[in-house]
Amino acid sequence: MVNLTAMSGFLLMGFSDERKLQILHALLFLVTYLLALTGNLLIITVITLDHRLHSPMYYFLKHLSLLDLCFISVTVPQSIANSLMGNGYISLVQCILQVFFFIALASSEVAILTVMSYDRYAAICQPLHYETTMDPSACRHAVIAVWIAGGLSGLMHAAINFSIPLCGKRVIQQFFCDVPQMLKLACSYESINEIALAAFTTSTAFICLISIVLSYIRIFSTVLRIPSAEGRTKVFSTCLPHLFVVTFFLSAAGFEFLRLPSDSSSTMDLVFSIFYTVIPPTLNPVIYSLRNDAMKAALRKMLSKEELPQRKMCLKAMFKL
Repeated sequence: MVNLTAMSGFLLMGFSDERKLQILHALLFLVTYLLALTGNLLIITVITLDHRLHSPMYYFLKHLSLLDLCFISVTVPQSIANSLMGNGYISLVQCILQVFFFIALASSEVAILTVMSYDRYAAICQPLHYETTMDPSACRHAVIAVWIAGGLSGLMHAAINFSIPLCGKRVIQQFFCDVPQMLKLACSYESINEIALAAFTTSTAFICLISIVLSYIRIFSTVLRIPSAEGRTKVFSTCLPHLFVVTFFLSAAGFEFLRLPSDSSSTMDLVFSIFYTVIPPTLNPVIYSLRNDAMKAALRKMLSKEELPQRKMCLKAMFKL
């Protein structure tokens, strides 16, 4: 057992104290992590190598996959290691870094989903101005803004949350350094900085949500006026996966973060944390691939026997550079 009175870090309780269940949890998380790794790397590779997918929509999708890849790597490998070793201890520095990268990548993901919804709005509702609005320079600037905004958000959360005095044992009822769970350890929830940060985060997420909702209201009103059933199906095949991803991620994360710390049970927290930390990065590649004919065609082409040697040569050239 870890000496809770002497440690400077935290104890992550995880899912169970039983050794067999810890091993089972580690194996399940390992399989999930490998699936997420494979799926997101496939999407990044396919979009990079297939020139037909060099458009703004797939450019943003590639960065979403990169974010998902980093996002799941922040929490899951540490949780697997803790379960295998039977020790949930995490140092203060590791916890600070985990909070920073977790919040930064989660904020960037919300931002990139908002940019993707605007991209679909511009493509469907303003097709004549689409190439001017979403030119390569604008796409690059949008992605840079997404990463910078995420980094600033992570920095603010890490700085403020770890400046709050903690009372009692440093035991976190989670498998990672989760901000709502860490606030339970605070001596007081009345910090002005904490309230200001919560208000800023909530208002920013609300603005992104409203932007996404307004974009899709305009998109669906435009799509329903398309006379061709084939045209409507094609548009829905690119929009519905994105809408599902946005709804799933924001609803699970919002439900967890907007609850007061005293109102939440550890079991409910663990369940909802999986819904916004593990499942979205794993399912996103499947969702975008299954509903997108261009992605499926590019995947088949990349994995075909005729294209495989050529793709290997391209990948070797990329790694050399």
